[in-house]
Amino acid sequence: MDSATSRDSFQIIHTMHKEALLAHRKQSEDTSTLLGGQSPKKLVDDGKYILLMTTGTEVTEKSEQENLQSCQNAILTALPENRDQPKPVIVVGPAGFGKTTALEKLILDWATGKHLQHFSWVFKFTFSYLNVQKGVMSLKELLLQTHSHLSPESLALVLQKPQSLLFLFDGLDQYKNNLDLPTSHTLCSDPNQPSPVPVLIANLVHGTLLQGAATLLTSRPTTPTLESLDGHRVELLGFLKPQRNDYFNSFFSDPTAANRAFQNMERTLGFYEICTSPNFCWTTCFIYKSLMEAGESLPETLTQLFVCITGHLIRALSLDKDHARDLMSSLGRMASHCCLSPHSQCSTEEMTSFGLQQFLTTPTSLKDFLHIDGAPESKDCSFSFHTQMMQEFITAVSFYLDESEEVNVEDLLEKHGGCMEFLDLYLVGLAEPSQRKPLESHLGMWNPDRIVDLNSWFRSTTEKALQSYQKERHLHYLRLLHQSQNKKLVKDNMRSARGINYGGLSVQDCVVLNYTVTCMEEWDQLNLYRSIDLTEEKASLLVPAMSLSRVINLGQSSFTAGALNHLALALRQGRTIELDMSNNHMGDTGFKLLCTGLGDCHIEILKLPVCELTDACCEDLVAVLTSGRSHLRVLNLRANALRDPGLIKLSQALGSPHCKLQELQLQMCEFTGESMKALSTALSSGQSQLRILDLAQNQITDHGVDWLVKALQHPCCQLQSLILFDNDLTAACCAGVAAALLSECCRLTELDLSVNELGQEGALQLLKALSKPGHPLEKLSLVRCELNPLVFKELGVLLSNGTSRLKSLSLGLNKVGDEGAKHLWVALGDQRCRLEHLDIEMIQLTDASIGDLSTAVSASGSLKSLVLKNNLLTDRSVPALVRVTQDSRTMQEMNLQYNDFSEDVFELMDQCAKIKY
Repeated sequence: MDSATSRDSFQIIHTMHKEALLAHRKQSEDTSTLLGGQSPKKLVDDGKYILLMTTGTEVTEKSEQENLQSCQNAILTALPENRDQPKPVIVVGPAGFGKTTALEKLILDWATGKHLQHFSWVFKFTFSYLNVQKGVMSLKELLLQTHSHLSPESLALVLQKPQSLLFLFDGLDQYKNNLDLPTSHTLCSDPNQPSPVPVLIANLVHGTLLQGAATLLTSRPTTPTLESLDGHRVELLGFLKPQRNDYFNSFFSDPTAANRAFQNMERTLGFYEICTSPNFCWTTCFIYKSLMEAGESLPETLTQLFVCITGHLIRALSLDKDHARDLMSSLGRMASHCCLSPHSQCSTEEMTSFGLQQFLTTPTSLKDFLHIDGAPESKDCSFSFHTQMMQEFITAVSFYLDESEEVNVEDLLEKHGGCMEFLDLYLVGLAEPSQRKPLESHLGMWNPDRIVDLNSWFRSTTEKALQSYQKERHLHYLRLLHQSQNKKLVKDNMRSARGINYGGLSVQDCVVLNYTVTCMEEWDQLNLYRSIDLTEEKASLLVPAMSLSRVINLGQSSFTAGALNHLALALRQGRTIELDMSNNHMGDTGFKLLCTGLGDCHIEILKLPVCELTDACCEDLVAVLTSGRSHLRVLNLRANALRDPGLIKLSQALGSPHCKLQELQLQMCEFTGESMKALSTALSSGQSQLRILDLAQNQITDHGVDWLVKALQHPCCQLQSLILFDNDLTAACCAGVAAALLSECCRLTELDLSVNELGQEGALQLLKALSKPGHPLEKLSLVRCELNPLVFKELGVLLSNGTSRLKSLSLGLNKVGDEGAKHLWVALGDQRCRLEHLDIEMIQLTDASIGDLSTAVSASGSLKSLVLKNNLLTDRSVPALVRVTQDSRTMQEMNLQYNDFSEDVFELMDQCAKIKY
């Protein structure tokens, strides 16, 4: 045969092969089923649903045509025209994601000349077909067996050019053999060489047989063989939310019905990964449409959806209750077997053993429940469930239909726990009368003993889970409670639940937590600490729960603008009295959104430390505080760069009769003394209700304090606690502070001047003022103020003079040693001393002081807490300290941390629960 004749013959065979593939498509049966979804042939021929498929890793909202192009390009790019030794292309996706449809589309495009024209021949196999090919044959014989339109002579011609061949293999997850690399015993490189079929396929996929031929396989991602198969992977992601919306709009002719169905699915099911499956979307749309046409309610849970699906399938079979019950019980046995076996398929012989023989003669009874590969009467036929979800649901149903006493719910879950994700969820849902009733009308009554068993198990396990601190256990049982849709059951279980942090919730967790809180009708604390991805969708789902919560903790969280809008809405319409937004990147823009809810709500305590706020936010804050509708009493703005302009604006609010603030935390806000005049004016205005003011770690200096002491001496100033920790103060400010303390108008009960260089001169001026009768101060902090033993001597005199009201005294980090401390021990032993708390951390106390210390503690009639941290005490001190602490009538805690103790005395200190070390 000359070359021209050879080319003509090759072209004729080539054309005949394409025509045969197209003819086979036309003759193929439409296998659309409710659970199996629409057939690949119908999807490809209709052309509208396949367009919604996405591939790759990018989450996108592309148009339908762009997504189709993305899908095609991902596969076509992996099948290049010029290749030396091509690797297998593996199209991976869960069940129902369109893997078979993708192959159908490839074959159609090749046969009609649209794509892949660098391949002259395309051959398709299913792994379920290859499973039943027994014995020994050559690749040539296998191809002739499956492609009868080819003659041996023409096929021999085809196989001479391996680079022009593309082999498609569908359903690797169903393959019962392996695809291990060929060894010397399993090597096959000649298409005419007889070998076991698994050997042929392994050699073909790995490129040792027909070297240069391209192969493409489809598989579910859980297939073990994938791990050892080296190739180009193409991931099918299924439907994203925008694509599901498009899908519903395509399915329903009425836009209103489409929107109602879509919103219901997203609200009740959209958080499940199964919703990305095109098949699942088709099934859901079909059921929703049937329910809407019948005027029935749409399902609220996954259990209710599968109750509707199963009821629809049973009605379509027209079976009486006994036969329907037999069918579901038998399918339940099959479902359990498929879960526990290495392969998800069953043979005809196994189907008979499950009690399904009566239904094999009428396979239409099974096709909606099962995928049937082959003739049902053939021993080579295989059966599998269309979806894992339905397999698990039927297992749960059959549990309640079983009249035996062999299995209880705990054994069932333990047996199937590793392979059934939703079994306990279905069991809890189906135990509820309202949810099981539709199926009982088709299948007969549930076994009452099984319901009792489930309820007993659920009660005990839920109580244990909700009393634990394990977040995932909590959330899992909240999912089960949500599935029950039983408000009383939720209330009974949640009353004793331990409060934990639910930060970092998924969309599903937001749904179930919101359901739980709304069932309770009120919630003490909604702890969402470290919700680092609180999106608008999640926040919108949590609005009712937030509205019912008295305390909301969103510390160390991050929000979208949409999420803040929903939070503001929840505050406006809710009963929240405390909101913690600490340590997030809200900024002025985010705070402005939050303020839309703060202006008219019940919030009394607002925590906003480290929120990247500036003076620009203060205008919005002032508007809230002076609105006349704000209930804010406590405001924490620590570590925000408000600076002097911000405090000047806030001072305007403090001077308003509408402002109800009583506590203001302004540490590390970059203030100077320049803003203290405005603050002093506000405090003296007669309108300010401020009682507690913390200005720690701002560079206020002596100049700023001069303004504050003027306010303290004003009769209208209500301030009771003033924190001036680390404010760059010196002894120069102490005369003014002393004058304020001597003023009859001063109401201060707490003063903190720690970490300022007051020295002996400044301290003595303060103590002189405090020695006068009538001053109200009860709590004084002078930590690291450069004090010396003389100051400690005067402090001792002050504490025992009978006029001091001091109950708490903090003097740490002043290096006075035993010499300074002895004056305190003398004062403590005086019955006129009222001190209850004494903190002398790191003053260089040694064992030499323990005798005086013990005598003082024994004699004290008021001391409850003594802090001796970070001193120079050793093991020698421990026996006396333990003894005096145990014997003291008033002592509640002695803190001995970070002293020079050895492990030898730990056991001795353990004998006294009051000692902390």
